[in-house]
Amino acid sequence: MFHAAPTPRRELPPAREAADADRTARAAQQPGVPEQASAPAPKGGRDAFFDNAKYLAIVLVAMGHAWEPLTDGSRAAEALYMAVYTLHMPAFIIISGYFSRSFDMRKDRLQRLVTGVAVPYILFETAYSFFKRWADDDPGHPISLLDPWFLTWFLVALFVWRLTTPLWKIVRWPIPLALAIAVLASVSPDIGDDLDLQRVLQFLPFFVLGLFMRPEHFKMVQRRAVRIASLPIFAAALVMAYWAAPRMSSAWFYHRDSAQELGTTWWIGAVMTPALFGCSLVLVACFFSWVPRRQMWFTALGAGTLYGYLLHGFLAKGSRFWGWFDDYAWLHTPLGEIAVTLIAAVVVTALCTPPVRKVFRFAMEPTMAWAFRKDPADTARSREHASA
Repeated sequence: MFHAAPTPRRELPPAREAADADRTARAAQQPGVPEQASAPAPKGGRDAFFDNAKYLAIVLVAMGHAWEPLTDGSRAAEALYMAVYTLHMPAFIIISGYFSRSFDMRKDRLQRLVTGVAVPYILFETAYSFFKRWADDDPGHPISLLDPWFLTWFLVALFVWRLTTPLWKIVRWPIPLALAIAVLASVSPDIGDDLDLQRVLQFLPFFVLGLFMRPEHFKMVQRRAVRIASLPIFAAALVMAYWAAPRMSSAWFYHRDSAQELGTTWWIGAVMTPALFGCSLVLVACFFSWVPRRQMWFTALGAGTLYGYLLHGFLAKGSRFWGWFDDYAWLHTPLGEIAVTLIAAVVVTALCTPPVRKVFRFAMEPTMAWAFRKDPADTARSREHASA
C-alpha cells in the first residue's frame, strides 16, 4: 500500500479554528453534561479521570438498585445500600456541576440542553410509563411529564440546575445559599411531587459545589495521604451504616421527601440535611481518591454512563414487577447477593458500550436540526468553512 507524502498543514482561519475547538469541546462531553470549556482540554479531548469516575459511579448506582429488594432481610445489604446511596448520586452531580462551569445562554448550549436533556426526559418518562402499565399490569398508570418516575428525576434536575448556572456565578456565597435552600426544602412538605422539586432542591448543593471546583481540587483528593485515610473512613462508614440500618429509614438518602413526610419533625430535617451533605462529601472525596487517572479498560465506557443510567432502570424495575426476588429465594443468601451484585455490574457495563449507544443515540443524542432556527451568522460561518 502506498502512502502519499504528508502535505504542509495550512493555518486555519480564526473562524474555522474556533469552530473546530467548539466541536472538540462538544465531543468531549457526556450526553446530558455540559462541556468542560473552562478547563484545559486534555489530550484526546477527554479526561480519563472523569470518565473512570462516571463509569464506577454508574456501577454503584446499578448495584444499589439491585440491593434494594434484599435490604428487608439482610442488615448487611441495608448497610451497603445506605453507604452507596450516600455517595453515588452526589458524585455524579458534583461532576455534572464541574462540567457546567462554562454554561451560559448561548444558542448552541441552549440547543444542547434541549436535545441532550429535555428530549431524553420526554422520551424516557413516556417509555417508563408505558413499561409500568405493561410490566406491572397497571393500565391506569398516568403518563405525566410533571411527575418524574424512577430515574428520570435526574434529567429534570439537570435541566433546572444548568439553567440556573449563571445565577450561581454572580451571588457572593453560592454554596451556603444552595445549602440553605436545600434545608428549607427538607422542611417544606407543601412543595409536592411536581417535577420532583424536593430532589432538585435537596441535591442542589452538590451541583453548586461542582460549579466552583477546579482541576486542582480533584488532584488534592488523590494524594497518597487521602487514599490511605479513605480506607478507615470507608470502614467506619460501613460500621455506622450497619448500626443505623434498623434505626433509620434509608429514604433519607433519596432526598425526595420532607422531614415531616418521613414521620419526624421539621427541625430534624434542618439538622439531617447539612449532616448528610457533610457525610456525602467525605465519602465522595474518598471515592474520588481511588478513581484511576490513567486510561483503563472501562475508561471509554464513561462516555456512555447516561445510557447505562436510563436503560438499566427497565431491568431494575422489571425484576420487581416480575417477582424475580420472590421466586428465587437463593438470591437472599450471601452467595445470591454476590451474584446479584455481579449481574448488576455486568448489565450496566454492557449498556454503556458503543453498540448500545449507537442503537439508542436517536433518543439520547438527537441532533434535531429541523427544530431550531438557523441564524444568518451560522450560515455565513458554514460557507466560510466550506471555502477554507
